[in-house]
Amino acid sequence: MAVIVIKNLTEKTLEVQDFSKTLLRHIQKNALDWMHACGGKGKCTTCKVIILQGEENLEPKTMAELKYESQGLLMGNERLACQVKITGDVRIEIPDEGKLPHVKYSN
Repeated sequence: MAVIVIKNLTEKTLEVQDFSKTLLRHIQKNALDWMHACGGKGKCTTCKVIILQGEENLEPKTMAELKYESQGLLMGNERLACQVKITGDVRIEIPDEGKLPHVKYSN
């Protein structure tokens, strides 16, 4: 088992047992609203997350992530929630541009 902690959602903690699913699927399974304009297909960057801790517990970047990184749309500490799979504990936060107006975020 691993945990995902979302810092700016009041330290929301999600337990993960199925490592075959993407971060976005774990978020959705826990009934959290998360921006993903392309439907989770890696065709945009609206679902990006900032990795605060546990980068070593992520699978390698996908082709979509490498493409957006080369275009300057993903920074080194950012990943696409629809693409990345975790292998252990991670701590993340939602960047300002990915925040939804109806969700209450913490600092």
